[in-house]
Amino acid sequence: MEGQAPPFDFQQTISILKSTGKKAQNVGELREGIAATSDEAIFHHTYQYFLKGHVLEYTNDFAQWAGETLEETILSEHLSNIDPYSFKSMGEVRKELLRVIDRYLERFPEPRQAMTGEEFYFNESVALIFLEGVRARNLAEFLMAVKYVDPGSIYFHFYEARSRINAETDDFSKWFEEGLGKKELARSVRAIDPFMHSIEGIREIIAELVERELRLDMEEGVA
Repeated sequence: MEGQAPPFDFQQTISILKSTGKKAQNVGELREGIAATSDEAIFHHTYQYFLKGHVLEYTNDFAQWAGETLEETILSEHLSNIDPYSFKSMGEVRKELLRVIDRYLERFPEPRQAMTGEEFYFNESVALIFLEGVRARNLAEFLMAVKYVDPGSIYFHFYEARSRINAETDDFSKWFEEGLGKKELARSVRAIDPFMHSIEGIREIIAELVERELRLDMEEGVA
């Protein structure tokens, strides 16, 4: 069955930054900016956060700025609890961001000001997607590939895939289940919390899961 599977072609994405010219110096201005900025900017500052290689204390740029620059730790925690992949549109993500900030401003109406040069800058990004030039036809080839492909490829197939219209899962688990018939492996990959690991952490976990599956195949005489 595995030999008949369609190949998995690794793709990669890189992000080209585009400034909107808008910035915020405090939480109130951040709220105004989020309300007025483009969907592309919301996407860049939320969905594409992990592509930038940030630390795991936060899950989006808004939370990171609130926590690190303004030291508004309560707000940063609440913003980090927002899972953009649980919403069906960018409008819903924006609405939830505003709801969290509004509740915070009700409790703390006079938030801190950022120092000059440390303002929050609203940006957009243009994503370029292209083939990595790496193809896997079975689990063994996939294991070799996933260990060495560019981090942008891991991001594209694990994170970005979840933001696509009508997407229900990541590309890896979809191929494992639909292409290879590996339902348990697919479930294990789907169970990985995208907000608890860096891109390199995701890579390591997936490699470990695939290695375990290959060992099981060998023990059962399937491989």
